[in-house]
Amino acid sequence: MGNLFHIVMKVFSALLGVAAILAGGVWILQGTGLAFQVGFMAGDPLWAVYGAILVLLALGQIYWSLTRRR
Repeated sequence: MGNLFHIVMKVFSALLGVAAILAGGVWILQGTGLAFQVGFMAGDPLWAVYGAILVLLALGQIYWSLTRRR
C-alpha cells in the first residue's frame, strides 16, 4: 500500500507542476500583452516576471517529483 501511495503522489505532484507551468504561461502572455487583453494583468510586465518565476518553480517541482526515490 505504501508504494502505491508514493506513486500516486509522485504523479499528482508532477501534474500539479504542469498546471503551474500552464498558469505561468498565461501570466507571461497576459503580462506581455500577447494574449488575453482583459483584466488587471493585461499589459503589466510585472505579471510576466511573476509568470516566469512560477514556471521556473514548477519545473523544479516536476524535477523533484520525478527524481526523488521515496
